[in-house]
Amino acid sequence: MTRLIAHVVESWTDVNFVTGESLPLPWQKALEKTGLSSQGILFPHRIEALSEIVAWAKEEHCPLLVAGRGSQLSWGGLPQGIEAVVSTQNLNRIIDHAVGDLTVTVEAGVTLEALQAQLAPTGQFLPLDSAGTATLGGLVATAEAGSWRHRYGGVRDLVLGLSFVRGDGAIAKAGGRVVKNVAGYDLMKLFTGSYGTLGAITQITFRTYPIPDASSTLLLIGGKSAIAALQHTLIMSPLTPTRADLLSPSLVQKLNLGQGIGLVVRFQSIPASVQQQQDQLMSLGQQAGLTCTVYTENEETQLWQALQTINQPATPEAITAKLALLPAEILPFFDHLDLVTQQQGLALLHTSSGLGKLQLTGENAREQINKLRAFCQIRQGFITVLEAPVSLKQDLDPWGYSGNAWGTMEQIKQKFDPANIFSPGRFF
Repeated sequence: MTRLIAHVVESWTDVNFVTGESLPLPWQKALEKTGLSSQGILFPHRIEALSEIVAWAKEEHCPLLVAGRGSQLSWGGLPQGIEAVVSTQNLNRIIDHAVGDLTVTVEAGVTLEALQAQLAPTGQFLPLDSAGTATLGGLVATAEAGSWRHRYGGVRDLVLGLSFVRGDGAIAKAGGRVVKNVAGYDLMKLFTGSYGTLGAITQITFRTYPIPDASSTLLLIGGKSAIAALQHTLIMSPLTPTRADLLSPSLVQKLNLGQGIGLVVRFQSIPASVQQQQDQLMSLGQQAGLTCTVYTENEETQLWQALQTINQPATPEAITAKLALLPAEILPFFDHLDLVTQQQGLALLHTSSGLGKLQLTGENAREQINKLRAFCQIRQGFITVLEAPVSLKQDLDPWGYSGNAWGTMEQIKQKFDPANIFSPGRFF
């Protein structure tokens, strides 16, 4: 038991401490992947308790690793010198839902699944696409948006305001609860994707959207040239899909969807519009000689859930990474991926943004990552390792960043957390 945990257990009754086999299995696995298997976890029940923990940690120079439910705890670099893991999962109140304003304010520990269930009876939803057990604070901290970014933008486009605990324990706020409020705009962008290194997010205000009346998904599978032409046509056309992703041949085959490169497109609007857009894209696909399959209702939901397997390591040795490329470089990357991994690598990328996920399951992981990174960097892209065995992360830079913004990011870190209390080693 570290001195911070001993102090908290002795001093506060509104903070639970759980360790060892008493932790739920997902937490045990998350700590193991982070190299912190011997650590216990503090679960504060109030934001004020979290604030007091941070203030004491700052005075005593005790580094913290702040998490939600641990599903993304091991993403990024390995944390160093951590004296306590602090979970916000018990800070799980839905504070306010302004139905008419299309906004909702929640504590950081609310799960995406719980929020969607709360919003659904009002005909609204939050267009984030991740595992239901992920907390909203964790999704903001890792900028994890998913395929809906094609229509609704990324996480930073959905956040209207947030509150957080600073490095000195004080509670600060940025933004507001109305869509037109722009105060603190840059601050909210900084925290989106900060991986818990700037402060502990405690509350977030999101903009919500009406649930579309109708929905349909079209899966088109075929050769590289035909898919490339259709990708370009789709981007330049007046069609308005809410999701549009390219699937590597290995992912198409793994999910038993067929043979070839996949283009999966979802239309959501009024029924007439969905049908018209679906028919138009299907006609273009059939003219190009592609295999076209329409998914609706339960089958559609199952397809998108199956595509989420790209985020779930198939084995303890598997690697999951985030990558980005110019849209025109996605299909050449698929060719390079098959060559480097002997058709064992899986990839899904958004057609318009070029952001996506990569999963490697074969041997020679370090060599594969280096070759794939070289391909991406030459083409103005990147690969960030999220999930990987601890031994690999100890021997490989998870971020692989070669740009010139490190100095600026280090200055920002120094301003927000001069004592380096939050997640040392995870980012810098």
